[in-house]
Amino acid sequence: MQNALIKQSLVDLLPPLMVALVVAFWAYGPEALLSSPWTLIATSSAITAIVLGLEFVFERHAGWRMNKQEFFTDLFYVLLSATVIAWLTQTLAEDPLKALKTSLGISTQWVMHMPWLAQVALVIVILEFGQYWMHRLMHNVTPFWLTHAPHHHITQLNAAKGAVGNPIELFLISLSVLALFDFDNTALFAGLNVLGVVSTFAHANVRANPPIWYSFVFTTIRNHSLHHSTDYEATRCNYGNSLILLDRIFGTYREGESAIVGQDERRRLSIVEQALFPFQPLIQRYKARKSDPGDAAAGTIEEASPA
Repeated sequence: MQNALIKQSLVDLLPPLMVALVVAFWAYGPEALLSSPWTLIATSSAITAIVLGLEFVFERHAGWRMNKQEFFTDLFYVLLSATVIAWLTQTLAEDPLKALKTSLGISTQWVMHMPWLAQVALVIVILEFGQYWMHRLMHNVTPFWLTHAPHHHITQLNAAKGAVGNPIELFLISLSVLALFDFDNTALFAGLNVLGVVSTFAHANVRANPPIWYSFVFTTIRNHSLHHSTDYEATRCNYGNSLILLDRIFGTYREGESAIVGQDERRRLSIVEQALFPFQPLIQRYKARKSDPGDAAAGTIEEASPA
């Protein structure tokens, strides 16, 4: 019994331990690695792969167990996020922000002179603050919800599920103003990797329940599984992708956990259905008019008639 408790305590420490390892790597790693643009891609991929491996050893729910269909679907979205979405974000958001910063003569060199750990913390806060409000908007305004709803149609949680969603949502949730700040590159990458660790564990099928000093600040699978519950109203809480502290501050935190996740009677969407989901109202309206043009014409006349 005592050995089981010790083992579980060690499992519970996995998320904060990986956060510490990521920070240590970017603080003290070899210069040749830290200066390479490929290192961030490698560390991000390694985080996902390691946590996926932990799911097989410390499974939380059998109903979330990875299968071949889920694996290849998740892989598609991971690659989509790392290529197309990353390129769109860079081209349509970050590059224009940098150009605007230069044209206006905005200087944020003071950021570079902050202590390194303070820069890492600032990266986390800036990115998560924007994502919190974007995520909250998506749950409270219908057009935005239509882009985000596919992410809530997933019927199991695992380490790669944070990348699954409609491409429009994936682009919107990736937006930030980090390009306006002059961070040390290692601090920027450390912050991004910390967020990656936290959000990966927050979607993972790992029975880790981190200590209160971690879960008070960072999102855990308990917080996030409740956000993915089958009751739509119950999903309107715990918006912090990685910083649950923001939910505590802005009054959207809710205690609880859900082993059953999904929407619309837990109907799993295909990749094509996820891509087309935001346009369903338009598609259905078009199909209705095409199937019964007479009623559509009558409806148009009726709408045009004065009350």
